[in-house]
Amino acid sequence: MLFSSIPFLYYFLPVTVLLYWAVPKRAKNASLLLCSLFFYGWGEPKYLLLMALTILWGYLSGLLLERKPTKWAMLLSAAAPIAALLYFKYTDFFLGMFSLPLQHIALPIGISFYTFQILSYLADVYRKDAKAQKNFINFAAYVSLFPQLVAGPIVRYQTIADELDSRSVSQEDVIYGIQRFLIGLGKKVLIANVLGELTAAYRAAVEPSVLFAWLYAVAYAMQIYFDFSGYSDMAIGLGRVFGFHFLENFNYPFLSASATEFWRRWHMSLGTWFRDYVYIPLGGSRCSRIKWLRNILVVWALTGFWHGAAWNFILWGLLFAALLLMEKYVKLPKGISHVYLLLVVIFSFVLFGASDLRQFGADFAALLGLRGLPAASTESLYYLRSFAVPLLVGILGSTPLPKQLAGKLENKLPVPAWNILRTTALLILLVLCTAYLADGSFNPFLYFRF
Repeated sequence: MLFSSIPFLYYFLPVTVLLYWAVPKRAKNASLLLCSLFFYGWGEPKYLLLMALTILWGYLSGLLLERKPTKWAMLLSAAAPIAALLYFKYTDFFLGMFSLPLQHIALPIGISFYTFQILSYLADVYRKDAKAQKNFINFAAYVSLFPQLVAGPIVRYQTIADELDSRSVSQEDVIYGIQRFLIGLGKKVLIANVLGELTAAYRAAVEPSVLFAWLYAVAYAMQIYFDFSGYSDMAIGLGRVFGFHFLENFNYPFLSASATEFWRRWHMSLGTWFRDYVYIPLGGSRCSRIKWLRNILVVWALTGFWHGAAWNFILWGLLFAALLLMEKYVKLPKGISHVYLLLVVIFSFVLFGASDLRQFGADFAALLGLRGLPAASTESLYYLRSFAVPLLVGILGSTPLPKQLAGKLENKLPVPAWNILRTTALLILLVLCTAYLADGSFNPFLYFRF
């Protein structure tokens, strides 16, 4: 089930909220667990058993690690969820390396996210940074919580441990949660989906050109950003409605002036996960230069590999490793560094979005004008005119400008007038998204595949 779908918006979500508020306090986590399992089973019923077994393993392993926090116990506890992730996500990749017959194993939705949540929980219990959760329902609700189950952000147990046991929801929480959810819905439906039509048009182009290649590259970078940040907004908003405070996952990454800054602003829950559970345990930067270089390469190769079982994802991660290493020794002027970063990000997402390295080579050559393509074509000019407004909205929406303008307007208007204006704007946004979704267009979140 998709957040950006009529069944979710008008059936599942209202019923879930009503059930949550109807049950007594001691049963709220159970109601969320029940609804979360239904939410997951709607699209992946055959993998409910896998999720249940993974949850049970994580729960029992946490209790074991609290009693016997040994290295072997930690390795054993982590082995099962890692093995499941490797089997479902990477079997065909490894078989292909040795030219063996592929198995075409379907990838369970969200397995990368809930596996990393369980691993961080086990590591925290092992390091005594958190106490093992004794209540199975609470632990199962943490792992399966539907707002962030299938595409993040990666919510660490420590972040919501206290709220699993006891939480309250104020009127301000509900208002903020609804507002945040609808803004995320608008990002996904009205920007990411529309820009996705442009990227699809490029792949089907009969008159390719350098201009069309650049339109695709910019549109795909924007599509990825609004798709994933929109989902994160919706997850954070829904979490707040149920009393959970998830951490932010994006902070205007396209304003960055370096690859280092970009990864402090992009998919922050993943970046901090690898920092705290891989990079620092390996020694971080407090080691010899050779080991530090190894740590950087390991972390970024894994970051790329986490996103997908293909060489272009690994190279994508290693590209950022190379950029981070370069930035340790080369400092660019601020204006130039920002342009450099934007170009690097655009090129990197061309690599990220390619089906294979051959397609990336063709796309990259087209961007540089090395394929003998015309600078522009009738088709590319048509799509430039057709998508100029969505592209402009995307570029402006990826900056703090809309939020700043809304803040200034809120400060100038009386509170009742601002509340009316905000409510009206959110209702219009919901109507527009509903109208777009009503035509039945398929609009999966890009990060579902990861």
